[in-house]
Formats: sequence, structure tokens, C-alpha cells
Amino acid sequence: MTTVLTPASPLTAADRCDRCGAQAYLRVVLISGGELLFCAHHGRKFEPELKKIAAEIQDETDRLTAVQASAAEEEQH
Repeated sequence: MTTVLTPASPLTAADRCDRCGAQAYLRVVLISGGELLFCAHHGRKFEPELKKIAAEIQDETDRLTAVQASAAEEEQH
């Protein structure tokens, strides 16, 4: 049996952290077939354990720094 992972869709503002309810920036697809969503804080906190049980980790935390950089550029104009 071959497992094929389909490309994950981008996370949106509607996707919430399973731990605290903040906006999710990480999607963890579990080897067992489930899925967990985490904010950047909880994703970093649980990263070592998640790597042991994850089939795939979709990390979009780079969007946090991209938004801050764009806002800083707009303030200069």
C-alpha cells in the first residue's frame, strides 16, 4: 500500500490552534491519519514531540514576519 499526501491548502484566519484558540500557523498531519493545528507559540513548544508522531508538518510561521516587514515598510512612506 502506498500513501500519497495531497498538497495541503494554505491555513486561513479561520484555522485555530487546538491548544489555545489563536490563529494557527502550523498544520500537523499525524501518522495515524489525524490532523492538529497550532499557533506559532504552541508549535514551537511541542515541536520535538510532534516530529515523532507527524507524517507531515506544514509550517507557515514565516507569514508572521512577512506581515511585520510589510507594515514597517508602509510606515516609512
